[in-house]
Amino acid sequence: EVQLVESGGGMVQPGGSLRLSCAASGFFLGIYDMNWVRQAPGKGPEWVSGINRGSGTTYYADSVKGRFTISRDNAKNTLYLQMNSLQPEDTALYYCARGAIGTTLTLYKGQGTQVTVSS
Repeated sequence: EVQLVESGGGMVQPGGSLRLSCAASGFFLGIYDMNWVRQAPGKGPEWVSGINRGSGTTYYADSVKGRFTISRDNAKNTLYLQMNSLQPEDTALYYCARGAIGTTLTLYKGQGTQVTVSS
């Protein structure tokens, strides 16, 4: 059974940092394209970042480029999102998703972890 479990969210002040984790089970995430997606209250899902299954090439939405870093640890079967210089507009439910780079529609996603940026 494919499972994705996110953790690491919380409340931080503007300018702060968080590191999200996504533990995968039931499949080896190293052979799939993986993404981080977020959804703010009252808005649709927004693709944030992706990592290519083979080369490990990373991709970012313009809104987070230079502040967020996606990575994976194949030995731990875990996907990460390092988020720096957080701003209030980054407040959202963040979840990892298995699928083509850039996708927000997939059957394989976790329940998400809440990130709130507020002073």
